[in-house]
Amino acid sequence: MNQKKKNLIADLSLLGIAVVWALNFTVIKASLSEIDPYSFNALRFLLATAFMWIVIAQRGAWFSIQRSDWKRIIVIGLLGNVLYQLLFIIGIDFTLAANAAVLLGTIPIWVALFSHLLSFEFLNRIKIAGVVFAFAGVAAIMVFGKNPISFGSEYFLGDLLILIAAVVWALFTIYSKSFLTQYSPLQFSAIMTTIGAISLTLIAIPFAGQTEWQSVSYAAWGGVFYSGLLAIGLAYIIWNNGIMNVGAVRTATYQNLVPVLGLVFGIVLLGESLEMLQYAGSAVVILGIVLTRYGKTLR
Repeated sequence: MNQKKKNLIADLSLLGIAVVWALNFTVIKASLSEIDPYSFNALRFLLATAFMWIVIAQRGAWFSIQRSDWKRIIVIGLLGNVLYQLLFIIGIDFTLAANAAVLLGTIPIWVALFSHLLSFEFLNRIKIAGVVFAFAGVAAIMVFGKNPISFGSEYFLGDLLILIAAVVWALFTIYSKSFLTQYSPLQFSAIMTTIGAISLTLIAIPFAGQTEWQSVSYAAWGGVFYSGLLAIGLAYIIWNNGIMNVGAVRTATYQNLVPVLGLVFGIVLLGESLEMLQYAGSAVVILGIVLTRYGKTLR
């Protein structure tokens, strides 16, 4: 398969994962009403890890980690799969979903900034404009909606945690690329989720008693499976494949499609209506992604 086809598959797959993540916000919110956040995180990572190792076993894609990689792998695994997850799950509990969507929409900006400053991926003006347009579109969607964002003092802690989470995920994204020359996206994702599953399970044990497990509904368990198998298990593999094939900046820009698709689902599934400026914001997001997709990288 030539590189052009690989890039197309990566782009289409990232679009699919944006759909999964757009629904994941609602799924998580519903499940957290019955399951404590620490246990929820641990359960979904355990599921994602089991899924990945089963796929590795079926494909016979066994591998060994080079001794020189262990320290770096553990550090990046804790960064992206423990620190980020804790910041996200705690932060979203202390702020509005709309605030979180906008703040996580800064991920492509942080990825572009760090990639350029650290010489991982040099950008031209077209790609920079694409990143800025994509974020501006997300902000417009949230600001001009019927339930606009609010950055009042009561949400300061949650907003701060989500913003730090965005920076952490950006660093995780760009530092992951160096490992994808040695390990396949599936293998690297399995390593990362294993580190996350072990760490998050240990963290969750003291909090497990907060959940009335016998009363947890099938819907909440369904949320665990959806978030674990799709939003993490499948998503991590596709995300890392995107980083390997189309670069960290272009991959991260797809994050901005999540609130756009959330609006689409609101219209289709819930019969909601949009403000005119939200339509404009959605168009700007798509324009930003197109600019990032087709803008040539300077070397």
